[in-house]
Amino acid sequence: QVQLVESGGGLVQAGGSLRLSCAVSGSSVSRNTMGWYRQTPGKQRELVATIPGFGNTQYADSVRGRFTISRDNAKNKVDLQMNSLKPEDTAVYYCRQNYGNYWGQGTQVTVSS
Repeated sequence: QVQLVESGGGLVQAGGSLRLSCAVSGSSVSRNTMGWYRQTPGKQRELVATIPGFGNTQYADSVRGRFTISRDNAKNKVDLQMNSLKPEDTAVYYCRQNYGNYWGQGTQVTVSS
């Protein structure tokens, strides 16, 4: 059974940084395309960043240059380093494994102005 567990969310001031982690069990992050998504109330869930098993990472225009997605194969986790945070980055952030469409439970990120 594949499980994804996010951690690292919280409250931060604008301009600050947070690092989210997604611990994966039952599957290997090195072999799958993994992604981070976010959602705010009343809006659809949107893609933030993806990292494939092979190939280049991709970012939403709104976060490119500020966020970095990375993978730790030894620990079987995927991280999202978020710098220069803005109030509009406030959302629940979800980790996803594309193959099988598995999602984590989400972690709240709140950026105060």
